[in-house]
Amino acid sequence: MNKGQRKFFVTGTDTEIGKTFISAALLRALAHKGKKAAGLKPIASDAQPVQGIMKNEDALELQKAASMSLSYSEINPFCFEPAIAPHIAADLAGTSLSVERLQNSVIIPDDAETVLIEGAGGWLTPLNNQETYADWVEQSGFEVILVVGMKLGCLNHAMLSVRDIERRGLKLAGWVANFPVGKMNMAEDNVQWLKSNIEAPCLGIVPQQDASQDADSVSQLLDVSSLL
Repeated sequence: MNKGQRKFFVTGTDTEIGKTFISAALLRALAHKGKKAAGLKPIASDAQPVQGIMKNEDALELQKAASMSLSYSEINPFCFEPAIAPHIAADLAGTSLSVERLQNSVIIPDDAETVLIEGAGGWLTPLNNQETYADWVEQSGFEVILVVGMKLGCLNHAMLSVRDIERRGLKLAGWVANFPVGKMNMAEDNVQWLKSNIEAPCLGIVPQQDASQDADSVSQLLDVSSLL
């Protein structure tokens, strides 16, 4: 076991708020600091066939951004084709998801100094009718990074997530303010309110990016010093 290794679970205030984009940028920022960093996406929906193998675009982005090489199956052991909630996609595929299956299937690379594990959807995404992704994170004791999708309603979603993370005795290592849909009315006021009400450090504020900007360029907007 790598005693100096840090493991972070990246979650979000909702789906489609840029978790993968921010996770990839965090991986690049860690690489720039000389860290051997790996990115995992244990559960992914909306997969497409790539040379006869079902693969998810988000998992491929993490594979590309990481500073250490892992096989696709190591990064994404549970991959489903429909773009629907993972527990429903698993059921349609004739399989099941559970905390126990994740514990047995997700292999944390021992030689990585830092591991980012991207979730699916929001913090309480179901694995089945009884368990959520958060239950696995709690059992695993991962630190948590919260991506706040800066749009109307995000303050409520952010604080509900933070409170449940804290209730479970987990460490919120930091949060990122990401603007996935462009400008937000009174954006600075909203960010400042979050800074005043979330004890964990803000790792960065990321405006909406255009197609020419990649994870490497966005990594310059993030401060990962507290993650080292």
